[in-house]
Amino acid sequence: MSGLYEISANRLDGSPANLADYRGKVLLIVNTASECGFTPQYAGLQGLYDRFHDQGFEVLGFPCNQFGGQEPGDSEQIGAFCQKNFGVTFPVFEKVDVNGDGAHPLFQYLKHSARGILGSEMIKWNFTKFLVGRDGTVLERFAPTTKPEELEARIAELLASPSA
Repeated sequence: MSGLYEISANRLDGSPANLADYRGKVLLIVNTASECGFTPQYAGLQGLYDRFHDQGFEVLGFPCNQFGGQEPGDSEQIGAFCQKNFGVTFPVFEKVDVNGDGAHPLFQYLKHSARGILGSEMIKWNFTKFLVGRDGTVLERFAPTTKPEELEARIAELLASPSA
């Protein structure tokens, strides 16, 4: 399996982005949805981004419609929703699948690197979070119920360590 920095994805506007562009940064990668009970977590994700972005932190949002059809919109609708309702300024990408044969290579990599409960690779729901170190190592996986604010101390710790 290739490394994180060899993977690319399309931004909401359709332009390609290589994850190598985020080399040297601490990343929080999240599968998101606009019509989910966890959707208010966008505010917490934006708060983390605002607080830590200047220190080398990025939140990367990947909308997904695989859980209850909770992300039915197209890229334009998703972007407008995120901006209007939560003032999102962190990078959001085109809608992807996170499970199954059509899972985006990024999520194949993340799931293999940080397995869930009982070693499962399946993502169970929207707003599953993956914390990635500056070197591209997937460090931890967090359940949808983990609020972004609960990750503040861990993110601050990683940003304070040049080797994290």
